[in-house]
Amino acid sequence: MDKSEAFWDSSADNYDKTEERFEYIHRKSRKNARKHLANRETVLDYGCGTGTTACELSNEVKQIHAIDISSKMIELAKEKAAAANIGNVSFAQGDIFDEEYKFESFDAILAFNMLHTVPDPQAVMQRIYELLKPEGLVITVTPCLRDKLSFLISLQIKLVQVLCSIGVIPVPIRRLKSNDLDDLMGNGNFQITDSEKLFAGASSYFVVGKKMRES
Repeated sequence: MDKSEAFWDSSADNYDKTEERFEYIHRKSRKNARKHLANRETVLDYGCGTGTTACELSNEVKQIHAIDISSKMIELAKEKAAAANIGNVSFAQGDIFDEEYKFESFDAILAFNMLHTVPDPQAVMQRIYELLKPEGLVITVTPCLRDKLSFLISLQIKLVQVLCSIGVIPVPIRRLKSNDLDDLMGNGNFQITDSEKLFAGASSYFVVGKKMRES
């Protein structure tokens, strides 16, 4: 088990509780995503956490494959789906770079609240491009920690940066702006079809990109 996996395992039991203060952003993001999931059959939820988004959006699509590097997060997600009697979502511990995922096999890929934590966002976007069918959609929401923040959140982010620098939090927490995410989409050969800046103590950026042909 690597350090990142162990960190997310240790965070799993309290994860939903810590995210409650950002519920407006989560709820709005899921509402926005629903508009783009109509008639999308096979969806990958990358970095699914405890499965809330996959469960909430399960009625919009034929099937969701939801993955996370944390086995503990996946355990909680499976319990959540079973309690709600949701049968079209499969949860598995894994990573988007796993070889079992074939080129052009998904109609849409969700990446909610995780692009600021991956080691190489450009590589992730390239992999998403490979896995999407022609004109498939990547639907993301990402905390923008260089945009508007409340005073309390600003202090908490500074503490997180210190903990990251000394290795207590073994996850790269990037301070992005919405423009950085626009660039990430464009450089990854995605055409932005929808976007919205959201705020609830911290800024988040909801953005949808359509797979374009590589130039």
